[in-house]
Parts: sequence; C-alpha cells; structure tokens
Amino acid sequence: MVNVRKRGNYYQYQFEIASINGKRKQKTKSGFKTKAEAKKAGIIAYNEFMETGHAFIPSSMSYSDYLDYWMKEYCEVNLKYHTIEAYKSIIKNHVKPNIGFYRLSQITTSTLQEFINKIFLLKSFSKNFLKNILKVLKGSFHYAEDYGFVKQSPALKVKLPTFDIPDKDPAYILSNEEFDMIYERFKRNHCAQYAFLTAYYTGLRISEVFGLTWDNIDFEKKTLTVEKNILKKNQKGGTKHRHISGNSKTVWYFGSCKTKSSYRTIEIGDTLLNALKQYKEEQEQFKNDYGDSYMKHYKKEVINPYNKKPEIKIINAVAEIDVALPEANLVFVKDNGVFEGTDTCKYPFKVIHYELGIPCRFHDFRDTHATRLIENGADIKAVAKRLGHSTIRTTYEIYVRVTDKMQNNTVNIFENYANIKAS
Repeated sequence: MVNVRKRGNYYQYQFEIASINGKRKQKTKSGFKTKAEAKKAGIIAYNEFMETGHAFIPSSMSYSDYLDYWMKEYCEVNLKYHTIEAYKSIIKNHVKPNIGFYRLSQITTSTLQEFINKIFLLKSFSKNFLKNILKVLKGSFHYAEDYGFVKQSPALKVKLPTFDIPDKDPAYILSNEEFDMIYERFKRNHCAQYAFLTAYYTGLRISEVFGLTWDNIDFEKKTLTVEKNILKKNQKGGTKHRHISGNSKTVWYFGSCKTKSSYRTIEIGDTLLNALKQYKEEQEQFKNDYGDSYMKHYKKEVINPYNKKPEIKIINAVAEIDVALPEANLVFVKDNGVFEGTDTCKYPFKVIHYELGIPCRFHDFRDTHATRLIENGADIKAVAKRLGHSTIRTTYEIYVRVTDKMQNNTVNIFENYANIKAS
C-alpha cells in the first residue's frame, strides 16, 4: 500500500519494499506540491516495483540527444571506424529528422515500424541499407534497455517490410579465362596485377591484401600471415595533394582484423610465391632507381580519438628525409613507392568493367576462391579456416555458390551410387 503524508511544505509518498537483514525498508520520495500528485506518483512507483523489483523512471530526454549519448558511450568505444561513420550518417540524415524529436520514453514499437515503413515506401534504398537503419534502431534501444533509459526496447519486434524482388546475389564467380584476361591486362601495373593475384590465390579481403607487409610473407615456409588490415580515414583540413606527410586528406592506418578468426597463417602455392618473389626484387630495383625521391612509409603510434586506444598511423616521407620511426615495408606500392591502399583498384576496375566487360568486384576474387575450392572437393573446414571464418556455416552461406559443375556432380554421384538399369 502507498501512504502519503505532508513533510513541511511538500507531500511524500511511501511504501514498503523488501526487508534487509530482517529490518523493514521503505521506498520514499518527497517534493510533490499536492497530495494528489504524490499519490499518483506513488501508485506508479509501487506498481513498477511490484512488477520488476525496482522503481522505473522513464527517460524524458529526446531520442536525438540519447542517440548522441549512445554514439559517444557505446559506438565510439566498441565499433570500428567505418561502422561508426555509417551509423553517424544514418542518424543524421534519416533517424533524427524523422523521429529524433520524440522523447525517448514516448517511442513505441509502432512508432519505429511506421518510420521503417515510411523509409521503405518513399525511398529507393536497398534491403541492405534498410537493414543498417534497423541495426541503429535496435542497437540504440537495446543499450537503452540495458542501462535503464527505457523499461523494454520498443525496437525488439520491428521488422523490415517484405521485398517483392528476391535479394540478388552480388557475387560474380570468375572463370580461369576471365582472370587470365585481367591478369594480362595489368602486366604493366604490377602493384594492381599482383594484388589481384594474391586475392585470387588466397581469398583475402581487399583490406587484408593491402594491409600486407613483407614480413607477412615467409618465402621459406611458403606461408602468408594475416595479422592486420588497412583502414582509410579522411583527415580534416589538409590539401588535395596526396602522399605528402601530414598534408593529405586521405590518411591510412593499420587496423585490427575483422574477427578473431581473421587472424591466420595460410599456405600459398608456387604460382603466387614466385610472383611475389619477382615483385619484391623489382621493388628493390625501383628503390635504387628512384633514390632519394622514393616514397617510404613509417609506423607512428597515435591515440584513437573515439576509444582512446593506441593505433598505428602510416606516415609517408621520401627517402632523403630521415624519419625516426619503424618502416612499414608495405607490399603493394607503386613503382615510386607511393601507397594508395585500396584506392589502387579504382581505375583498374573501370578498365575491367568497360574494356574487358567483366562485371566483377575485388571481393569476387574471394568469392571465386572459396567456390572453386569447394567445387573441386576441398574440405569445407579447411576452406573456412583459410578464409578466416569461425564456422563453416558462414563459408557456405556467404561465399560458396552452387555452380553447374556442382549440380552435375550431384546427379552423377547418385547415378553411380544407385546403378539401376532401366528395363
């Protein structure tokens, strides 16, 4: 029962809660101007206490302000740079203008579902982009529930509308002939050519390929180690002149791998090994040819402004400048030593699409690598480990496509097994 009494100029409600060490305890709150206000608040608090074991105080802040808090206290601490940037864009351009003005405690499941439906009907966004918007809603309210801003997440049951057109598989599985065309087309651009060859023969992600340094290649043991990737950040200020230390808008960092299982050492065959040996010898020759004007790269430890953790920034300087930092020794650089990271592939893929007529992406080298291995009988567990997956389910569902050869093999396997002759 809720009791109300006057304390000085204000009213106070009071009700009994669980005893501690055999002693009776009371929940009280004062400061109400009228007895009716105190009674009403006391009943709400009592009902909440009886239902959940604690008095629940709904948040009065706006969803917009809460999103700023969530971004700072959770996203910037726990998520990777590109995810943070993507979430910021979604929040700024879509969430805040539509529902940011509501109080956090006002938002219901129907509020969020209507917002998703509106975006779906009025915008021509892909299903994947809508999924990212839904991730922001669910993630922010899950955190709000965990930390007591709301009693229960209203985003829990929000769903994406049904898309009439099934998701199109974006992967393009290359034939050997198509890859040979790509490889031959870039024989005068070894930076791109050998990067493509590395991805095709290992299944590495683009950020893993361009994050390789020469110490990751063991020519004796014939192995390649993935223990970092490359990450591009846009630096405020600067100029459009690239590759000058401290004066570029584009800054490259060594980042952590995508998942724990992405850290791996894999075996590589003679084709790739010999190509990389040749490429390394060429680099050494170019270093001599360019002399003091050859661009070198160094590792500088800096503090991430989001999570305050140390990270490695790549600093550029021509060889004539003495830099007191450890050298990075990046694998895929231009003849003059300039490192363009994943931007190396921008022009080559225009050539691949419009000149060669092959509609592939860099990631399709990874898709092709996985699919061809399975198609030719490789053990799925070994393929999953090679790709850096924690489970074989990911390998099957995302990267392995059913090819004509797989379908024909399936028919032939049962045909040979049954071996029934029709009369």
